[in-house]
Amino acid sequence: MTLELFAKELKLRDGETAVIRRLTVADGKALQAFFRSLPADDRLFLRDDVTQDAWLERFIRQVDNETLVALVAEHGGDIVGHATLQRALHGWTRHVAEIRVVVARESQRKGLGTALAKAITKLAVSLGLEKMVAHVVENQVGAIKAFERLGFQKEAVLKNHVKDLRGMKRDLVVLSDDVSHLWSAMEALVSDYSPTIGD
Repeated sequence: MTLELFAKELKLRDGETAVIRRLTVADGKALQAFFRSLPADDRLFLRDDVTQDAWLERFIRQVDNETLVALVAEHGGDIVGHATLQRALHGWTRHVAEIRVVVARESQRKGLGTALAKAITKLAVSLGLEKMVAHVVENQVGAIKAFERLGFQKEAVLKNHVKDLRGMKRDLVVLSDDVSHLWSAMEALVSDYSPTIGD
C-alpha cells in the first residue's frame, strides 16, 4: 500500500459516503478551515492551536517528510476528518508512532473516526511500525473508549501533564497498541506466496 495511491471510499452509518485519502500540501487552507470550524470545546484539548497560520505553516512543511503520515476524510468537497501518524526514523523509538484523530462534530458517531484510525493503522503496519501510541486528555472519555475498542490499552496517566488552550492543567492518558503481530502476519503471508529460486 503506497501513500501516494492511498484512497478509500466508505459508506457511513447514515448512508452517506466519504473518501479517505492522503493529505497533500494543496490541502493546507482546507485543513485550516476544517479546524477553524470545530467548536471551541472540541479544540480545547488539541495539542496545538490549530487555528493559527503559524501552526499551519509548520504542519504543512512536514507533509512530504517521512516522519509524518497524514490522512483526511472528505465529504461533499469538505474535509470532515483528519488523522496523523508521527514517527521517528532513527533512534530507539523508530518502531513506534503516535496516532491522532479528529472528526467534525456533525460527522461523529457515523463510523468515520474508527475508519480513519483503522486506515492509519494499516499504513503504520505497511511501514513496518510495531507500536502505536495515543495521548488523550483525561476529559476526552469518548476518545479513550474509542481507542480501547480498537485494541489500545492504558499504559499511564500523567498527572497535570498538559495545559489546555485555556491554560488549565489536565491529566494526560497514554494508550498504546502493539501491532507487531500484524506485521509478523503480513511478513508470513508474503513469505508463503513469494516464489523462491530453485523451488
